[in-house]
Amino acid sequence: MPITSLQIPTADGRADAFAAFPDDGERHPGVLMYPDGFGIRPVLRELALELAGHGYYVLVPNLFYRHGPAPVIELPEHIGEEARPAVFDQLMPLIEAHTTERVLSDASAYLSFLTTRFEVEAGPVAVTGYCVGGLFAVRTAAAHPDQVAALAAFHGPVGTGGPDLFAELTAQVHFGHAEGDMTPEKLAELNKALDAAGVDYTSEIYPGTTHGFTMSDTDAFSASGLKRHWDRLLPLLDRTLPAPRSLSQS
Repeated sequence: MPITSLQIPTADGRADAFAAFPDDGERHPGVLMYPDGFGIRPVLRELALELAGHGYYVLVPNLFYRHGPAPVIELPEHIGEEARPAVFDQLMPLIEAHTTERVLSDASAYLSFLTTRFEVEAGPVAVTGYCVGGLFAVRTAAAHPDQVAALAAFHGPVGTGGPDLFAELTAQVHFGHAEGDMTPEKLAELNKALDAAGVDYTSEIYPGTTHGFTMSDTDAFSASGLKRHWDRLLPLLDRTLPAPRSLSQS
């Protein structure tokens, strides 16, 4: 399963990125995967490889390329509680500088790049994201309803954009919330907004999880939470994206 380093042209320069995909002579449906705030690192490559192994071309951009290539800041091998304050001191200025305008500009560049790759099957794509990347995934799907057929976000602040953002969604949606982030009352309020916007969705709290539960290099990691994430994500992609096609048929 190859991983390829890439450079994506954007309005503000070139974003470094990588793609994971099956090397089997077929075109595969495309998935844009937004990392969490810690950015590209080995655990993101593991997630992308796992998803690619199920038959997808997975593109993972460096969210903060304007500040340098990934890793933009030095990260410990394991991001434990003791390391988090120092890491966040460096990360928060980058996250705060990543305005909605930047998110949308980059989203257009990422989707244009993904949908024109020779290895990617024609048709709609999916967008998924983790932590703040989950919010970026929502904004991307809302801004590109004709291109994005599936949206999945995990332990992300998906309600930050408000109900007007949900009203722009046409993709099928799954939101997987950490129990530490979301009370049942807040979940009911969020789901009511999704209902009012007419979104085709599932939205649930993953039992026993805290923020960041998909990331095996953090103290928040939950093996059961990660499994539930795959159990929700893979069927969503399977029912919304085109089937692979031989490159020789192109």
